[in-house]
Amino acid sequence: MLLPHRRASDPELDARPEHFPLQLAQLTEFVAAGEPIVFTLPGFPCKSPNPAKVLGHLPDEGERLSLTFLDGLCAEIGRIHPPGARILICSDGHIFGDLINVPDDHIDEYSDELAAMIEREGLRHLATFDMRAVLGALPYDEKRARVHRQYAPGVEELREQVLTEEETLRLYRGITRFLTEDTVGFTGTRSALQRECRRRAYGVIQRSRAWGGLIAEQHPRAFRLSIHPQPAGAAKFGIRLLEAADAWMTPWHSTVLHRPDGKWELLRNEDAARLGRPVLRDGRPSHYESEGPSGK
Repeated sequence: MLLPHRRASDPELDARPEHFPLQLAQLTEFVAAGEPIVFTLPGFPCKSPNPAKVLGHLPDEGERLSLTFLDGLCAEIGRIHPPGARILICSDGHIFGDLINVPDDHIDEYSDELAAMIEREGLRHLATFDMRAVLGALPYDEKRARVHRQYAPGVEELREQVLTEEETLRLYRGITRFLTEDTVGFTGTRSALQRECRRRAYGVIQRSRAWGGLIAEQHPRAFRLSIHPQPAGAAKFGIRLLEAADAWMTPWHSTVLHRPDGKWELLRNEDAARLGRPVLRDGRPSHYESEGPSGK
């Protein structure tokens, strides 16, 4: 049931269940115990700060469709595994908010609206988890420092992995590209921006790994999903939330276009605006609607 939605870094592989022995072992444990299957999904951090990519700093139709898809996937699993399944959305915005230049109050507002959206839509198989659940009301800089100290790998270790591991190199390049695209108001040269983003990319990977370590400690038996493309056999199972031409694109780095054929596609905000008209939901920009007989 997961394989049709796999976000793969090896798309040429005809992936079958036997290519995922770790995940099969995790599922077997839940099934044998007659317990609900628990998935953890780090992601849904905050919106990109680049207005060319997104409609604003709050969740919109992209998040609503993605959450609805995830809840529906859990419901499908429940039809063959009666104890059911649930997904814990582990919002990771605060862990690297200072590195991606998004203020903590915007991240709080995004996370709170995400939880409210889950409640409004009746998505009973989903729940949220962020640094507030573990470290309470401490200042965010202190929370980040504590998690980094306890769980993050050293930067030299990461540099070595970038040089020797294809998957880490792919991740490093993907994050560097996102940081470069998301930076607004930079007054230096293009090469200076790229140097700065390469430096920050190491920090983002360190913090992301630290967040993953904290989640694994808090939820040691959970089946780990990822919004990044993953190879078969990895410890994480990459999952695609919505259709997009770019395998790295997410709802928080884009906006949604409702196409004339009824399908939804993730696009940069500036591209979607050229192809459709803006639609409001609850008084806020939500998505774009393609002009066409089935898009009205």
